[in-house]
This record gives sequence, structure tokens and C-alpha cells, in this order.
Amino acid sequence: MTGLNDPAFFDRYAHEYDERDAYEPTQTVDFLAGLVPADGRVLELAIGTGRVACPLAARGISLEGIDGSPAMVEQLRAKPGGSEIPVTIGDVADVAVDGPFQMAYLVFNTLFNLPGQARQVDCFRNVATVLEPGGLFVIECFIQDVTEFDRHQRVATRTLSEDAVNMEFLLHDPVEQAVTYQRVTFDAQGTTLRPLRLRYCWPSELDLMAQLAGMRLRERHTDWDRTPFTAASRRHVSVYEKL
Repeated sequence: MTGLNDPAFFDRYAHEYDERDAYEPTQTVDFLAGLVPADGRVLELAIGTGRVACPLAARGISLEGIDGSPAMVEQLRAKPGGSEIPVTIGDVADVAVDGPFQMAYLVFNTLFNLPGQARQVDCFRNVATVLEPGGLFVIECFIQDVTEFDRHQRVATRTLSEDAVNMEFLLHDPVEQAVTYQRVTFDAQGTTLRPLRLRYCWPSELDLMAQLAGMRLRERHTDWDRTPFTAASRRHVSVYEKL
């Protein structure tokens, strides 16, 4: 499959993104707002439809964004306060904006949308260039459970009703640390395909990316409530600090 995760891919689903991928932002916004002063300057990578950006900006924080999908940003513009947030259309790994920022953040596993390790390293390095000394980079990522695959594949039913079924087909590439998804909806309208590829990272790998970029891990939690991170954690919120 080609074209996965490019801007045109996300343009196709912008109109339904908030509805299909519910993300309750309150705890995220509370966590992020607590890391910077009320007048702090903050950058969101992959700002998308503004699910986190709009409520964070409503707290008086000066917020800017980057996103590769104009259609996603159109959804942001339609929300209260969304039209007031400056957004640069571009690749989140390039971070083509002018700093300095006190904080940058990238949530909802979106770092893994970047196609490979090299571009993920680029993202860390370019974020560091726009952070002020002591500035923070906050990321939210899942931890891939490789035991969920049988012969590097998995099929799962996500939702089932009398009128429709949503299924998920996955292939795991342990060498590339990549999972290719095909999320399929069967309903009265026919068949809808929503492909996706994620290149996952282990927390230790992310820590090394940060070190290469001149940052260090300041804190790591299982979630936005600061639940302690343990070997049993299936996700993490990590805060890196520019040296």
C-alpha cells in the first residue's frame, strides 16, 4: 500500500475524524496547561481539528500549530476560537516555524505516523531548534504489545450492530517496528476502507532520540493523571527538557 499517512490521506477523513476517533481532552489540557505560564508560547505538532488546541488556547495560552492536512485545519477553523490560532501547513517533522517556544507537544500517538526512524529523529531535532533553553517537548504514545499478533497478523471486530460491522486487519513488521492497519466498515452503504501505517517506538528509543536532539527525559507517566509508569503500562506521557 502506498500513500499511507500523507496529507491527502488525512484529508479524506477530516469530516469524520472527531466523530470516529473520540478524544476527551480535559486531562490532557490540564496537564499541558500546568507546564507553562498562562502567557506561555506553545506549539502543537499535528494540530489537526484542534481537539486539544482550542480548549488550551481558551485558557489564555498563546498557541500555534503545524499540520499537513488543510482539510483537518478547516475543521479547526470552524470551532469556537479555532480561527484565531495560527497554523502552518507542513510536515510535522520539519517544524517549519519560528521559535522560541516554551513548550511543544504531540499527542494521540501521532509521532508514530511519521514513516520511519529517521523522520522521527528529525522531528525531535527540529523541535529542539524552536524550543528555548529549558523548553519542554511532551509526547503521548502507546507501547506496542507484540503478543497480540499471531504469525505477525491479527483480525479484530471493533464494533458490531444489526446494521454494520467495523473490523480491523493488522500486519506487524517486527524489523521495521511497523503495523499496517486496514480498518473496514461494512454497512448499507457498502464497504469503506481506512488504511493506516504506524511506525512505533519503545520508550528507550524515544529517550535516545531526545538525547540526540539535546534533550533529556524530565518525567514519564502512564497517563495524563500522572499515574506512575511501570513495566505493565501500555501507554505513556513523556516530558523532555531541552538542555
